[in-house]
Amino acid sequence: MSEQPVTRVDAAEPQWATAWPPAEGAERARTLFRDQLDHEPDGVWSAPGRVNLIGEHTDYNGGLCLPTALPHRTYVALSVRDDDRVLLTSAQADGGALWEGRTDRLGPGDLQGFPAYTGGVAWALAHDGVLPAVPAFEAAVDACVPFGSGLSSSASLSTAVAVALDDAAGESVGASDAGRVRLVEACVRAENDVAGAPTGGLDQSAALRSAEGHALLLDFRPGLSAEESARRVPFDLAAAGLELLVIDTRAPHENADGQYAQRRATCEAAAATLGVATLRDVTPDGLDAALAALPDDVARRRVRHVVTEVQRVERFVALLESPEGLAAHADELGALFVASHRSLRDDYEVSCAELDVAVDTALAAGAVGARMTGGGFGGSAIAIVPAGTEQDVARAVVRAFAERGFAAPQFLTTEPSGPAHRES
Repeated sequence: MSEQPVTRVDAAEPQWATAWPPAEGAERARTLFRDQLDHEPDGVWSAPGRVNLIGEHTDYNGGLCLPTALPHRTYVALSVRDDDRVLLTSAQADGGALWEGRTDRLGPGDLQGFPAYTGGVAWALAHDGVLPAVPAFEAAVDACVPFGSGLSSSASLSTAVAVALDDAAGESVGASDAGRVRLVEACVRAENDVAGAPTGGLDQSAALRSAEGHALLLDFRPGLSAEESARRVPFDLAAAGLELLVIDTRAPHENADGQYAQRRATCEAAAATLGVATLRDVTPDGLDAALAALPDDVARRRVRHVVTEVQRVERFVALLESPEGLAAHADELGALFVASHRSLRDDYEVSCAELDVAVDTALAAGAVGARMTGGGFGGSAIAIVPAGTEQDVARAVVRAFAERGFAAPQFLTTEPSGPAHRES
């Protein structure tokens, strides 16, 4: 028997998305502002993207999530105006072209795309009473948060605009954590009502309430105070000889395309059927009875994911806070990652071929654990890998993608970073 020819796949070296130093990011936004608007801004503000460690599609179900802020940020140079005009430009939108609008045309039904996440925030801040009226302003945006990657570039933009308008208007609501909860609510309103993306608050909370060196345990049970709704959890993989690798699959990711909203509607209908305010009220002990009471298999699988995912968040946090430390529990933390991914893939059905290949390949290449992160339907996966092996794991993923004809992925490594703030 003659030997069969070996098919060779030439895969390029991994491409890495690096975070800009804050001074560089601020200067980029300031330069764009000067070039487009011909004067200096009042200041520059920034907000981070986020990676969610575990707790997916639980925020709008009253559950628990554990995000951490990325060092990759969106930078907004901004000035307030004394008329009724709004002028916006972005290095990432429409080639940096200047968009012009008016303060009375920034609400629901008025805006799409980039202006919805900027002008829409101004409308929401006034609607929620954070600002006394919709402000006239001009802003220039530049960002190193990978766009469309499931790392919350949209919330990074909206929250950067929120802190900028709050600060520039002299309100300083965001000076306290309770005030930042109000900014979160306004940003969620802007995304829901103006941009048409039914996000649940995880991304905006991570951008506004995170702390360096920590993950942020968020509790979305209705009626909690600001203090009760968030707790910072130490998260230092480096001390345990580990690294968090983010794999941007480059598969298209879009929150406003109907799939996300469909999952949310199914969960809300299931909660109504079960007679509970949110699915957070379904306890693990009561899960079997709840599943039996639901009318179809799709609803049962969605509910099972939410209830078991909340359990996984609780266990993950307990391991991080255990006296033995993170290193002693790395294997179980990794197993929770894998269980979360399987639940999202099989019960919630929000994974895709690229995410599954990224997860399976990372595990085969030595990752301690891996899972998709974010809303799904594309976007990114994350993997806990032994420090120093991230290049090897990334190369394995690049090769696996090339073998299947997928677009080349992009990678970044991250450490827990700080929240939205003024840069200069």
